[in-house]
Amino acid sequence: MKQEDAVKAISQSLMKDELVKAIFLKGSMGRGEYDEYSDVDLYCFVDEEDEDLFLTHRLKHLETYRKILFYEDFFIIAPQMIAVFDNLLHVDLFTVTEKSFKEKDYFHVLYDPEGRLTKFQSTQNLLLSLEEFSGCAYDVAWFLFQYNKARQRGNDLWAVEMLQHVMVNFSKVLLHRYKPEKAQLGLKSLESQLPPIQLDKIKKIFMYMTPNFHKKAVYNLIYLMSDEINWIESKVENDSQAVPFLKMMINLLIQQEEEEKN
Repeated sequence: MKQEDAVKAISQSLMKDELVKAIFLKGSMGRGEYDEYSDVDLYCFVDEEDEDLFLTHRLKHLETYRKILFYEDFFIIAPQMIAVFDNLLHVDLFTVTEKSFKEKDYFHVLYDPEGRLTKFQSTQNLLLSLEEFSGCAYDVAWFLFQYNKARQRGNDLWAVEMLQHVMVNFSKVLLHRYKPEKAQLGLKSLESQLPPIQLDKIKKIFMYMTPNFHKKAVYNLIYLMSDEINWIESKVENDSQAVPFLKMMINLLIQQEEEEKN
């Protein structure tokens, strides 16, 4: 598989770089869940004082795999070089230090002669914290609020966009209940992680998330949310405003649905 070939070639080059203290995989390859369509999330662990110098080495290491068509250098959670190769494989090469190591998600160690990654092994998880879950629940309500304003204006395109944000957050809420160990993955993993009954309901919602039919999407969504609201209420922070906000939006949208029928 080309992902494995890329990891092998690039890692062998990185191991020869004295600035590299450890190499590991995250994402689907780090979790052992990758397929032929997966990207490669490859991480290099360096000392903080060596970081700037190492960043100048990255391109030559990536080029040891095969010809690069496009690459880009930017920073999200750490310095990151994105490369697209001539076989259309996409590799993200991240550079982290002990200070910038993000203690989330599972990782697979490829090279760690000094045991630099040992201290992070116990932090591997994809759970949502209480604060994160409460934030997702609140954001479901917030984007429903924004959806409703777009709907009332007759701005169907923006209404669909707001529904997309609703579903991104609601996906994590659902996973927190039905597959908590995968909750951080959110929407991307619903297809494989949700129970069939809930997955069918979500697919029906997405089927109607279009400018012409978004009201049908919301009709299905609010009834699914009504089934989940008591459980959500039992799991959010005690002082969270998420549930009152959610209940208000559910009731408001149900009321609008009934008024439009009449």
